[in-house]
Amino acid sequence: MFGGGQLKYDRALTVFSPEGRLYQVEYALEAVRRGTLAVAAKSKDAVCLAAQIKIASPLMDADEIDKIFQIDEHIGVAISGLHADSRALIGYTRTQAQTYRLTYDEPVRLNMLVKDVADVIQQYTQYGGIRPWGCALFFIGIDTLGTQIYTDSPSGIYRSFKAYAMGNGEATAREYLRDNYSESLGFDDLVHLTLDALKEATDEEATKENTRLAYIKIEDKKFTVATEDEIEQFLSGPE
Repeated sequence: MFGGGQLKYDRALTVFSPEGRLYQVEYALEAVRRGTLAVAAKSKDAVCLAAQIKIASPLMDADEIDKIFQIDEHIGVAISGLHADSRALIGYTRTQAQTYRLTYDEPVRLNMLVKDVADVIQQYTQYGGIRPWGCALFFIGIDTLGTQIYTDSPSGIYRSFKAYAMGNGEATAREYLRDNYSESLGFDDLVHLTLDALKEATDEEATKENTRLAYIKIEDKKFTVATEDEIEQFLSGPE
């Protein structure tokens, strides 16, 4: 990809290789795969999102490192890849969600919002003079269609999942989810599943300082970010 006869094919975003590949889009996907891990799972009654953060130095204030963000009162998102790119997309997503609420006097459906963001991302894969977004967004939400999990990738693809993992260690986490996921899980079991998948796929010990957790329950449809005390309680709870 980086040398020999293929080198010329990654110098411009709009140039396809003989195999039909866009290398700069693949580089963006690699940035996502190298990002910190996030795991989500849903049941009929709740949806949960757990994420790892990297504390690069003991001088850093871990409380100021964001990995999970609120989009609307019923939607949250985790990021993977370049944080600067992610912040810009999150700002756009929040604006679209509030515009829909102001226009129609009702909360936006997550699938509509995800498609809107995916359309913007895809535009950055087809024009010269720009580069693809080096990030992916990992959405959870509850709307009229029930509990929802969606991803937006740098290629402009969006997909829906029952349980999924994204970032460094995603293959191990996805295998853990495949072996242990059930749609009938209660809320506590759902939280433990996401945290256990996170712990299974990361070398670092999961603590309340380097773990972020958020959830939405069907009874109130409110996006909630767990406190450190809640995270510690779940981490020390039953396997």
